[in-house]
Amino acid sequence: MAVDNRFAQDHWEKRDRESPGRHSEIVTGPVSDWASDFSHMEPEWAADPYPIQDELRLRCPIAHTARFGGAWLPTSYDDIAAIAHDTEHFSSRAIIMGNFRPPRELAPIGGSPPITSDPPFHHDARKLLLPAFTKTAVSTLEAPTRAFCHSLIDAFGGRDVVDAAAEYAHQIPMRVIADMLGFPPEDGPQFREFAKNTLEGINLPPQERVTRMSALFYYLLAQVHEHLEKPRDDLTTFLINAELNGRKLDVSHVVGTMTLLLIAGTDTTASAIGASLWHLAKNPRDRERLVDQPELLPLAIEEFLRAYAPVSMARLVTQDVVFREAEMKTDDWVLLPYPAANRDPAQFDRADEVIIDRDVNRHAAFGLGIHRCVGSHLARMELRVALEVWLERVASFCLADASAVSWSAGQVRGPHTLPVRIGR
Repeated sequence: MAVDNRFAQDHWEKRDRESPGRHSEIVTGPVSDWASDFSHMEPEWAADPYPIQDELRLRCPIAHTARFGGAWLPTSYDDIAAIAHDTEHFSSRAIIMGNFRPPRELAPIGGSPPITSDPPFHHDARKLLLPAFTKTAVSTLEAPTRAFCHSLIDAFGGRDVVDAAAEYAHQIPMRVIADMLGFPPEDGPQFREFAKNTLEGINLPPQERVTRMSALFYYLLAQVHEHLEKPRDDLTTFLINAELNGRKLDVSHVVGTMTLLLIAGTDTTASAIGASLWHLAKNPRDRERLVDQPELLPLAIEEFLRAYAPVSMARLVTQDVVFREAEMKTDDWVLLPYPAANRDPAQFDRADEVIIDRDVNRHAAFGLGIHRCVGSHLARMELRVALEVWLERVASFCLADASAVSWSAGQVRGPHTLPVRIGR
C-alpha cells in the first residue's frame, strides 16, 4: 500500500469543500426560537436538551433552522426512525452537521466508511468490520479492560474528590481502542483532542478546520506506515491487509475507517460511562440498589443508554422531498437526535423517568436502520465493566459540586467534567 503524506491535506480539503451556494457562517449564537432557529451547539442544549426536545415534539413535528446552510430536526421516535431507514432520500455521506458540506461525489463511500457510506457500498464495508466486534471477539478484551479500570481507581490515591469524567470515563475507551488498533496507549490524550476537533469544531473557518483535522490524518498515516513496517495482530494491520471485492482497500478507506473507530469508539462510550456515573452520583437510591443488587446492572445499563443516549447523527437530503409537511431541499441537513427518540412518550412508558429495572427497552441509543452501531457489543462491555468496577471500589459517592459539571456540545453529549466526592 503506497501512502503519500500529502494525502491528509488533500483528503480533508476534498471532504470539507462546500457545495456551491450552500455555505453558512452562522452556526452558533443565541437561539431566537427552537422551532425555527435551533442549534445543537448552544450551551443550554448541552446542559439539558430534553425539555427543548419535549417542547418541539409538541409544538411542531419537525423543527427547521437557517443555520448550517439549512437544517431540519425531527423529535419523534417514528420520524427519526423513518428518516434513518430511508437511504434513498437521506444520504450518510456526511454525518457531522456543520457550516459546509462535502461534495456529492463522496457518496456512496464517504470519508469514514461504513458510517458515511450509502448502499450498496455500505453493506460490504460494514460486513468487513463485523468479525472484530462480535460478542466473542469483544469478550477477549474484558479482562484487560477490567484491570485498567482498577488501575484508574488505584490512581485516585485516596483523594476525597476526583473527576469521574476526566480521570475515569474518558480514559477507558481510549485505552481499549488504542489496544485494538495497535496504537501507543500513551497517545490517549491526543485522541480526546482529535474527537473535540471533529465534533465541536464545526464552526471554525474552513482552512482552520482542515488544518486541525489534518493533524488526525497525519497521525493515522504514521500509524499505517509503522504497521506496514511491523505488521502485528491488531485491527490496523487487518484493515491494511483486508480486501473488498477482490481488491485491497484504498488508503482513504483504511484511514477513514480508522478515524471512525478512533472517534466513535472513544467519545461516545466515554460519554455513556460519564452520564451513568453522573446519574448515580445524583440518585443515591439507584446507586445503593445497584450496589445491593448487582444482577440489575444489565437492565440499568440499557436504561442509562436510553435516558442519556449520547449520539445524534446527521444526514443530507439527496433530492427535494416533502417529509411530514416539511419541504426539504437537496443538500439540506437533517439531524437525527436519538436522545429525543428515546424520550418520546409515544414509544416509552414514563419516558422522562430513569427506571433502572425497565424490562422492555428497545431504545435507539446505538442508532436505527442500516447504520446501527457496529461496536454496540464493545460499548456495552466497556460500560458494564466500568460500572461494575466503580461500584465495587467506590460504592458511595455524590456530586462534589453540581455547578462544576460541564457537558460537551454538539452531536455527542456527555460530561466533560464530573467532580464527585467519594465516601458520602
